[in-house]
Amino acid sequence: MLGTAAAVVVLLPANAALADPSLAQIQAQIDQKNNEVEKVVEAFNLVNDQLTATQAQLNALQVKMAPLQSSVDKAQGTVNQIAYTAYKNNSGLGKVSVLLQAGSSNTFMDQLATLDALSRNQQRDIATFSNAKKGFDTEKSRLDALLAAQNAQKTDLATKRAKIEGDLKSLQVLEAKARAQGGAGPDNSKGTVTKPPAVSGSAGVAVRYAFSKLGDKYVYGAAGPSSFDCSGLTMAAWKAAGKSLPHNAASQYHAIRHISKSALAPGDLVFYNGLGHVGIYVGSGMIIHAPNSRTVVKEVPIAQGGSVYGYGRP
Repeated sequence: MLGTAAAVVVLLPANAALADPSLAQIQAQIDQKNNEVEKVVEAFNLVNDQLTATQAQLNALQVKMAPLQSSVDKAQGTVNQIAYTAYKNNSGLGKVSVLLQAGSSNTFMDQLATLDALSRNQQRDIATFSNAKKGFDTEKSRLDALLAAQNAQKTDLATKRAKIEGDLKSLQVLEAKARAQGGAGPDNSKGTVTKPPAVSGSAGVAVRYAFSKLGDKYVYGAAGPSSFDCSGLTMAAWKAAGKSLPHNAASQYHAIRHISKSALAPGDLVFYNGLGHVGIYVGSGMIIHAPNSRTVVKEVPIAQGGSVYGYGRP
């Protein structure tokens, strides 16, 4: 009997472990994974912006050095020509060649002065280039190292993103199975959907843009025109209003003026989850946001966006 009882104790947990999770359990896991991947995607968006900025700095550095290099090449060419002429005339010194070829003392003095001035200009050009080149090399080394680090970070984030998205696909298979067995269908509703407020100016443009995107698909890293992630939606809304924002929730927060909740007006941005998520305030205590891959762009009460971090006005 003891052996049979022990077998039952072992088998019950094993049988329980084989039971399919409920739809609610699966969706809770999907929500957790969506929160994880959103943070990774927001970091991925940020490093992409940083890579663009770093590459622009490298390009600007190359452009800045081009005229200096041209100037020193020209000066070096003149020096080489003088040296060649002196050698051709069997003279080791340019000044001696000038002296032998001069027809009068006045001509000689004029030629000598020109040669001295030319030499000083060449020396100045070469010295200027040499000093600039040192600074250029130092800055280029710094930017090259920064570019390499950012590319490494991008690769690491892409790997993490792929892992989480793989987990999400597995969970979505289970979710589809649970729904086929009588669970609720996918949440593709647009949320509350209030009437767009009568707001003028750029904030009004941004709000109307957000309303026009209700029901659009959530896609990681997207910023329109028909699919968005959270910061992609707020960036696109304010781009339509003529305001440029970075494609990253944290960067958006640091790029705009911070305000209190009591000061919120339509068009302001609401930030969540330690700057891992953002939505646009549309009045009456509501935001429009792109929540995650399990749903669509929708309008919800502020509290449903997540744990509020702060508020800002572009």
